[in-house]
Amino acid sequence: MNNDVIFGINGPVITVKNAHSFAMGEMVYVGKERLVGEIIGVTDKLTTIQCYEETTGLRPGEPIEGTGAPMNVTLGPGILDNIFDGIERPLKEIAEQAGSFIARGCAVPSLDTSRLWKVTLTVKKGDKLQGGDIYATCQETQIIEHRCMVPPTLSGTITMVKPNGSYHVNDTVAELTDNDGNVHALSLCQRWPIRTPRPVKKHLPINIPLITGQRVIDTMFPIAKGGAAAIPGGFGTGKTMTQHQLAKWCDADIIIYVGCGERGNEMSQVLEEFSALIDPKSGRPMTDRTVLIANTSNMPVAAREASIYTGVTLAEYYRDMGYHVAMMADSTSRWAEALREISGRLEEMPAEEGFPAYLPSRLAEFYERAGMVETLNDKEGSVTLIGAVSPAGSDFSEPVTQNTKRFTRCFWALDKSLAYARHYPAINWMESYSEYFPELENWYNKNLGPEFVKYRKEINKILQEENSLMEIVKLIGSDVLPDDQKLIIETARVIRVGFLQQNAFHKEDTYVPLKKQELMMKVILYLYQKAKQLVSASVPISNILATGLFDKLIKMKYDIPNNRLDMFDDYMKEIDKAMAGIVTA
Repeated sequence: MNNDVIFGINGPVITVKNAHSFAMGEMVYVGKERLVGEIIGVTDKLTTIQCYEETTGLRPGEPIEGTGAPMNVTLGPGILDNIFDGIERPLKEIAEQAGSFIARGCAVPSLDTSRLWKVTLTVKKGDKLQGGDIYATCQETQIIEHRCMVPPTLSGTITMVKPNGSYHVNDTVAELTDNDGNVHALSLCQRWPIRTPRPVKKHLPINIPLITGQRVIDTMFPIAKGGAAAIPGGFGTGKTMTQHQLAKWCDADIIIYVGCGERGNEMSQVLEEFSALIDPKSGRPMTDRTVLIANTSNMPVAAREASIYTGVTLAEYYRDMGYHVAMMADSTSRWAEALREISGRLEEMPAEEGFPAYLPSRLAEFYERAGMVETLNDKEGSVTLIGAVSPAGSDFSEPVTQNTKRFTRCFWALDKSLAYARHYPAINWMESYSEYFPELENWYNKNLGPEFVKYRKEINKILQEENSLMEIVKLIGSDVLPDDQKLIIETARVIRVGFLQQNAFHKEDTYVPLKKQELMMKVILYLYQKAKQLVSASVPISNILATGLFDKLIKMKYDIPNNRLDMFDDYMKEIDKAMAGIVTA
């Protein structure tokens, strides 16, 4: 008989007196309704539990039941094309059973146990397997093959294999006998603790970019596969929309989208958009390679804290199969607020702005799980982490933003004034940076040629010069500037509006291949160099602007289809013709 009972309740924090049967980090069931919880503190007198469900109605004296295992998730076929809450409960099945809101103590299996999967066994009796080795495969969706792997902690010899056929996720398809003679049943699924990173053979250099089709990112501030990026921005600056664009168009094999403490209508928008969108590479629905973890702002605060770890554990699982995974966390500020609320209820000493003193180490634990790796089964896979940050009042000096900058090497700073001017993505090119570019330079040189890097440097230089000149313009106006400086301001306008600004609702501009990005830079810089020669020959800037070329280049992102890159040659010829006409006039 279990004698451990609730002693105190403080929101999601439950205390148990004189309990000596629980271990730190153990998953437990709380109360008669068996609410899911986790042990977060153990002393000789009190055990503290963090409850992942609403605790209203719980009473002292109700039982606590331990599981003997840490907080974990089920990993197997059926994860993709699904939507879970923060502790991997399938929301579609819950909605069918309990309606629009999650009933407390709702015990629904994470994966559909009634569904049959067509399984191909890839091992035979007598094979020696190590942790991470693949023993079975099945087609999880039309575009993703699911590879069932030996749990990382197991190794031994296959002593039984079932024939190829249709199986449920919990069916035993093979048996592995370890060196001690213990027999382990291998099914299509396994469990893994969410706070423990999955082991890898070795970490690889990060030197391949994650292509997103967004010009300001791919050209100016690229992120590498296996890298970590932060998208900080105040309310209304487009964090969620930027992450939607990255999730839709980046060249990762699998997308994990975690809505952590976001508004419910935003998550429903994600669902509607992703289910309607067709993946450009496969022609299949986007949901075939997407997992959504929805933890909206009205869900229990403790589950918000767990949702980030659930998401990254799913990402590591698919990485171990040899896939490149991108995880979007929207937003880590809401996750940090959950830490702060629980810390306050635990009566811990607050640090800066009330956040717990361990906020930096928790952020580090999360972002350090990104990386390009060689898996235990000798495949290459990666997890790229892109976390949105929501600083109050767009104040980037607050603790979550500042600590995130310590652990990410890519910083896409969203600007309120750009967003209000309808310049999207509202990434400020003066405040943002990417430390990945030096490692990615060889890739750009090899795949696009050295011109791409050269054009990028020139574009950056013009934007820097314009930023300096605008300080003067604000004071005394632009009329007093010499023509060569006016030319810099006009060229920078073309770069800002025609290149950095992008329209997510235009079919030619929502995604732009790298080659088109390079040619757009080439044409802008070609016009700049030609105009610069005329200005140095004392031709008035007004005559050059009168050709309408600068405005035409702003519109080329719409006028040149992605599959008609030969049209850029016509633009170059038109520039030559117009400039020759000015000289002869």
